[in-house]
Amino acid sequence: MFGQAVELLGVPGRLRSHLGGLAGGLVGDLLARRLDGRVHGGVDGRVPYLTRRLAPAAGPARGIFPCHVVQCTANVRRTMYEETVRDTTRSSGVVVEGLGKRFGDLWALRDLHLDVPPGTVLGLLGHNGAGKTTAIRILTTLSEPTEGRASVAGFDVVTDGAAVRRHIGVAGQQATVDGLLDARLNLEMVGRLYHLPKRVARRRAEELLERLDLTDTGERLVKNFSGGMRRRLDLAASLMGQPEVLFLDEPTTGLDPRGRGELWQLLRELVRDGTTLLLTTQYLEEADRMADDIVVLDHGHTVAHGTPAELKAQIGNERVDVKVAGPSELVATASALAAFASNDATIDEDELVVTAPILTGTRVVDVVRALDDAGIDVIDVNRRQATLDDVFLTLTTPASRQAELQAVSA
Repeated sequence: MFGQAVELLGVPGRLRSHLGGLAGGLVGDLLARRLDGRVHGGVDGRVPYLTRRLAPAAGPARGIFPCHVVQCTANVRRTMYEETVRDTTRSSGVVVEGLGKRFGDLWALRDLHLDVPPGTVLGLLGHNGAGKTTAIRILTTLSEPTEGRASVAGFDVVTDGAAVRRHIGVAGQQATVDGLLDARLNLEMVGRLYHLPKRVARRRAEELLERLDLTDTGERLVKNFSGGMRRRLDLAASLMGQPEVLFLDEPTTGLDPRGRGELWQLLRELVRDGTTLLLTTQYLEEADRMADDIVVLDHGHTVAHGTPAELKAQIGNERVDVKVAGPSELVATASALAAFASNDATIDEDELVVTAPILTGTRVVDVVRALDDAGIDVIDVNRRQATLDDVFLTLTTPASRQAELQAVSA
């Protein structure tokens, strides 16, 4: 009857095929529900009966009946359909070769190379507009590259986009959960979009709500959640399909310190279980604690690549911070520190702090004497180890400074 109605309405080809598939799915669901009762009543005694009722003349319903019997047994005991089975014959990591993306005359990303083994964490660092989000969009099949190639979980992001999407999870900068549903229904909906059986989606949703401290949200609509709660729910949604590769773009934005620590612990557990994680963040402490490898982007180009320890060693392991009484002291302080510095000092005009990478063997007392000899009114002197903040500030160029350099070169 449904097919006749579609013919009479003159529905065009593509829509007709979609409606036909929908009708077939509805019929299959109704048949499965009818068979559920038979299965619970005893498969052995009911199969001959159902076979006679479904196909009295043509014999067993080939291609339909056996499939539904297997699916219905999921209501009696766990079957292979309820377990996530990973293909160990292909890589579940990320491989990128010469990736680039151009918008008109502007290259947002150029010549990016990555090799992220399974079960490791890569941190992508860079200022706003450095190319981080562009790289994420290409790797998650939301944008096509202008040049180069990339594979995620063993599938090419251009030619096998559908396969890539089945094996990844994504949490973008903005939460994308439905405000008119509660937390549980949001997660169950995402699970069903991943083609998880209803019972599996419900069980997975309960697990994630508990792990991300959302079990007490009850029947509250998500539109009434705080920003941090919406963020945690969005992260839970990205984990519903138990992805092999997880992309997190600024994942802890909006989370309080406790929530951030709990998320770090959850991500460590996922990585231990073999999940590959690609992370962009403005919290450099987060990258320092989580990432096995870090790529620093600057205006679309890779300016550094290595472990956190390697990047810190590249710019000098030790720093001295000198806080002064007023802005007029900043330039003189930088000049006084030059004798002990392995590279140029940086000046923070807001905090009135001058930071310099110091040579090996430098003594703090010698630095203090030099500052005193220069007549500088010093409030505090602090010697410390380099951080990823120092790496970021040393290796990247602010957008305003980049514009100045381009104007000079022109």
